[in-house]
Amino acid sequence: MSETVTLDRREGPYGEVVLRRRDERYEIIANGTFLMDTSDGRSERLLIDAALAALPEQTRAGASVLVGGLGVGFSLAHAAAEPRWGRIAVAEREGAIIDWHRQGPLASISGRALADPRTVILHTDLVEYLRTSSDTYDALCLDIDNGPDWTVTEDNESLYSAEGLATCAARLNPGGVLAVWSAQPSGDFEESLRNAGFSAVRTEEIPVARGVPDVVHLAVRPG
Repeated sequence: MSETVTLDRREGPYGEVVLRRRDERYEIIANGTFLMDTSDGRSERLLIDAALAALPEQTRAGASVLVGGLGVGFSLAHAAAEPRWGRIAVAEREGAIIDWHRQGPLASISGRALADPRTVILHTDLVEYLRTSSDTYDALCLDIDNGPDWTVTEDNESLYSAEGLATCAARLNPGGVLAVWSAQPSGDFEESLRNAGFSAVRTEEIPVARGVPDVVHLAVRPG
């Protein structure tokens, strides 16, 4: 029988966020919705690898990446393990999650990456940061929801709208890559990406034991 232990529970500006341990894995729950756990990580690593592979070969060395959502740290750790990435920024709005990585149990996953001089943690809401920042990146790797069709908070829905995708394009350098994690494929989102002016739109799948595969939606801002 599996044992579930609540390690921390906090009320923040966006509601409740909980860190649990179920046997040997950690889980993050936001407002009662399961976000992610440490049981696998293949799709989070694909998010990073597919974005790098989609960049023009001449720009891969020293490319900058914004990871949207710190989560359990798989994407950050994988990015920091790749020497070709230059600046690695992570936007995370939940202070509790940042704390769990800096001083808590999730430091076992992200500790080395957080100590990497290329890494910058931005304690900010990703959607607001994309709207207001003038920073640009070679890749945006976004994993803040269970997908474009299953958002964690209502405000996140705007990220996948025509206006939100235009904002993403504005934060990308020419030839830059937008990679979006999803718990299920979305033909509608692929169409939205094309309508927003992105090229080379495609979806890569990670099979799961049961149900529909996790996917990464990829799109390129034309040069």
